[in-house]
Amino acid sequence: MRVIAGRLRGRKLHAPRGLTTRPTADRVRQALFEILGPLPGASVLDLYAGTGALGIEALSRGAARAVFVETHAAALSAIRRNLEQLELTSDAVVLQVPVERVGRALRNQGPFDLVLCDPPWDTLDRALQALERLLRPELLVPGARVVIEHPAERTVELERVPDVVKSHVRRWGDTGASFFVRGLEDQ
Repeated sequence: MRVIAGRLRGRKLHAPRGLTTRPTADRVRQALFEILGPLPGASVLDLYAGTGALGIEALSRGAARAVFVETHAAALSAIRRNLEQLELTSDAVVLQVPVERVGRALRNQGPFDLVLCDPPWDTLDRALQALERLLRPELLVPGARVVIEHPAERTVELERVPDVVKSHVRRWGDTGASFFVRGLEDQ
């Protein structure tokens, strides 16, 4: 296990120009990972990865590997540059597939201990539908956690995901995050 905590503090990650990619604010990312705690040996899935900041933070906190799912070329380029800059390319897989169609590509990548999801807020409802189709028991280990970022005023549920229940919600300014956990018993 290689923990590189501290590599991200104060370092600027590459991000595409414009407003298409909305990186998670540093203070929100730090607060999220303080809640999640250490991730030794974890397998992480970063959906709607953007700059890759969430998956990279997970790697910096001990995760063994991260799979990044993104479709926009500029964001994919930023993820790859960030992974190279931090010497994390051997711990990462970058998939250029829409989340709505990534299921097949993930068959040999999972199961995952942690799923991080920060979809574009203007397509949140569509993203939640895609998540409900994607998050099957075979993709998540027992006890797996799912974190979904969303506007603070929104309520987020995953009603059609077997054995996954909301544990809590946190809010920081206009950003909210809903935390879910997969039951410890296999169904």
